[in-house]
Amino acid sequence: MKYLDKLDLALSVAERLLGKPYIWGGDNPGEGFDCSGFVIEVLKSCGILPRSGDWTAHDLMNKFADSALDVPRAGCLIFWGNSGRATHVEMVCAVLDGTVYTIGASGGGSRTQSAADAVRDDAYIKIRPAKSNSLAVVNPFT
Repeated sequence: MKYLDKLDLALSVAERLLGKPYIWGGDNPGEGFDCSGFVIEVLKSCGILPRSGDWTAHDLMNKFADSALDVPRAGCLIFWGNSGRATHVEMVCAVLDGTVYTIGASGGGSRTQSAADAVRDDAYIKIRPAKSNSLAVVNPFT
């Protein structure tokens, strides 16, 4: 058996959730996740967050504000939003040749309420290059 540190465990859990549907307000591996539900599930699985509790993207940004970074690296959380309020969060899964790749629940919104809606909206847990206009980057593993 290979023993993992918390970061490796988190990235392994995140990878196993690839392809799950985006569901607005979702926090269930069997049904789907929204962006914060996905990140919360990953951080709970490796003991960074307590087993119970719920946080919005903005709550997570504030919770880990003391561990802000200028340069993203694997395991960091990246937040996007408006006027300083985080409305979306994803986890950095790799930085390759200067490109930051994130894994996160994306493509949906408040009208994405079911797996059928996720298909319609192409809304899933995906890996993709990160958008550059982020509000904050934090390292929850410090």
